[in-house]
Amino acid sequence: MADQGEWPDIGERIRTARLAARLSQSELAAAIGLDRTMIAKMEAGSRRVDALELARLATALGVPMATFLERGPLVLSHRSMTLTEDTDTEAGRETVTLDIALATWFRELRQLIGIGMLTPRPVMSYPHKVTSAEDARRAAMWLRDELHLADQPIDSMMSLCEQCGQQVLVTSLPGDGASAIDGDLAAAVVSLQGDPGRRRATAAHELGHMLLGDEYSSDLGVNASRESREAVINAFAAELLMPMSAFARHKASGEPITRDQLLRLAATYRTSWSLTVRQARAAGLGPFSPRMVQASPTRAEFLEAIGWTPQPDLDSIRVPPAFANAVMRAWRDGYLTRTRVVELMHGQIEENDLPRDAEGDVAP
Repeated sequence: MADQGEWPDIGERIRTARLAARLSQSELAAAIGLDRTMIAKMEAGSRRVDALELARLATALGVPMATFLERGPLVLSHRSMTLTEDTDTEAGRETVTLDIALATWFRELRQLIGIGMLTPRPVMSYPHKVTSAEDARRAAMWLRDELHLADQPIDSMMSLCEQCGQQVLVTSLPGDGASAIDGDLAAAVVSLQGDPGRRRATAAHELGHMLLGDEYSSDLGVNASRESREAVINAFAAELLMPMSAFARHKASGEPITRDQLLRLAATYRTSWSLTVRQARAAGLGPFSPRMVQASPTRAEFLEAIGWTPQPDLDSIRVPPAFANAVMRAWRDGYLTRTRVVELMHGQIEENDLPRDAEGDVAP
C-alpha cells in the first residue's frame, strides 16, 4: 500500500489529523480498538498501517482516507502546518482542518474533470511584479479592468473567482480560508463562520494569493516578512472589493465624509465597516473619530441609509455554479449516486431536493 519510506509521512499525517480533531493517542486508540502504543508507533512511522486500520482512522478522525496517503497541493496560500504536541493551538488546528478540506476539494474537482463534466477556466495571473501595497492596488484595478467592472460593486465573489479560474468552496469549518494552485487547477476554501463582509474579504484575499503568485517564491516573499506579505494581499483585497475611486466624488467636494455616506458605501459594496474605513483613509479622507470608527453599523442603520439590507454573499451558495452544473450532469448520466451528489454539493442541496424520477437515480 505504501513504500517503506512513506510510513513516517503517513504517521505524521495521522498525528496532525488527530491533534486537529482534539484527540489524545489514548482516545484515538479506544475509538478504533487498538492499544495506545500502537497509535504511537503509527505516528512515529515505525509500524505499518493496513487498509482496514486506515479506514477506521479516517472514520474516527472525520477525514477522507486519502488524507493519510496523498500529499496536499504544493503551492499553498500559507505555510502548510504539521501539528505536534508543542504546536497544538486553536489557530493551528483550524489551519490544518482547512488544509485537509482544501485537499479534499481538489480531489472532488479532479473527479469531475476526469469524467469530462467540468472544464474550469484558465488560472489568471497578474503579469507584473508586486512588492508593495500600492502594487497590489494596481493589480486589483487591473483585474477590474480585465473583467470590465470599472468601479462597480461585485455582486458575487463566488462567480468572480470562478471567472478568474479559482474554484471556491464555502465550508462550515472554523477559521478564515486557504487556497492553493495544483498544476493547472486553482482552488480555495472560505469559512462560513464570521459576518458576510469578512467572508467576502477572505475570498478576495485568497484570490489575491492566486493572482499575485506564490508568496514564498516571488520577489514579495523573498523581500518581506509574512506579516508584510499578508498586508500587501489585504491591500489587493480591499481595492478589489471597494476601489478608492468610489470615494472620488467625496474627495473632490473637499467636505468631510459623513458616517451616513460611509455607511451607504459599505452597504452598496457589501464590505465590512473596518474595510470601508480603511479604504476611505487610503483614499485621503478623514480623519475619523475613534467613536465613529469603532461603532459598527447595525441592520437598522443599513435600512435607514439605503432602504435595504445587503444580501449575504458566500452563504447559501457553497460551490461554484459550473461545478454545481457538472455535478448534476454527472448524476443524470449515471456517474454519481444521489448520496454522492449531496456530498459534492456541500450542503447547498439535500437529497430531497433531487427529483425521484430522473435518469440519474442509480443504485449506490
